[in-house]
Amino acid sequence: MTATTTSARSELSELGRSETALRTFLHGLPGVDQVGAEQRAAQLGTRSIKTTAKAQAIDLAIRMVDLTTLEGADTPGKVRALAAKALRPDPADPSCPHVGAVCVYPAMVPHVAEVLRGSGVHLASVATAFPSGQAPLEIKLADTRAAVAAGADEIDMVINRGAFLAGRYKEVYDEIVATKEAAGDAHLKVILETGELATYDNVRRASWLAMLAGGDFIKTSTGKVPVAATPPVTLVMLEAVRDFRAATGRQVGVKPAGGIKNTKDAIKYLVMVNETVGTDWLDPDWFRFGASSLLNDLLMQRTKLTTGTYSGPDYFTLD
Repeated sequence: MTATTTSARSELSELGRSETALRTFLHGLPGVDQVGAEQRAAQLGTRSIKTTAKAQAIDLAIRMVDLTTLEGADTPGKVRALAAKALRPDPADPSCPHVGAVCVYPAMVPHVAEVLRGSGVHLASVATAFPSGQAPLEIKLADTRAAVAAGADEIDMVINRGAFLAGRYKEVYDEIVATKEAAGDAHLKVILETGELATYDNVRRASWLAMLAGGDFIKTSTGKVPVAATPPVTLVMLEAVRDFRAATGRQVGVKPAGGIKNTKDAIKYLVMVNETVGTDWLDPDWFRFGASSLLNDLLMQRTKLTTGTYSGPDYFTLD
């Protein structure tokens, strides 16, 4: 890290001390060209990836999946089965890689931990009154501590969108800092819920706010609102992590979540990552897909490439 980068990082770390400083910085960020962002995302989506490169992309995408179930009807048996699938996505093919993580509600964490312990697959838990974030801070922090104590090594928190949209940036900043502290050694993914932020400028500001407060990942969505991950929003977030690393020397991951259902879309996102931030982010430590049904399509396409025939949607377990 250069002296200039160290100085910039120190200056940015001071922004959280006052509402005025945060507001001035966030509203001083360059505005997002909406037409340009949407055209760029669409252009990247036209790239053709075939044969060997496609096979490598599919295996990488599998390794990047946060296999997720966040339903009120989740049971210990269901999440244990999901964890077993995370370890061996295709039981008939031991060369198939495992996924990046399993993501569940805090109450389900102990059951997943029984299966994943020592496997290398991460255990992520949503927290902080997911998905609304509408709870007192002490409850959000207790939620986080309980998930970590039960075995989660990644926490997916939600920001207070009401506070952010009202311009109470320091309140949002302070909640992220407190959650990061409560999470201890667990990695913190900060869910922006971009579908509720209304503008790309707000997505850029929320991304920077989350990173300034110490988030290890920025994540698009809970998957519980009509508009989840989109390519233009993910592009804006990728540009934010690129610029943040240039300014501070600290790398932050990105996780699009919700609505990514097939291999074609997943590969489009990988192309976007490569073209926007480079190969440093083409790794499960720095880019993830929050998904449930995506994995099955990746497995179907992988089988097609290796055998020449489709296995069919009912060949793999439904999640």
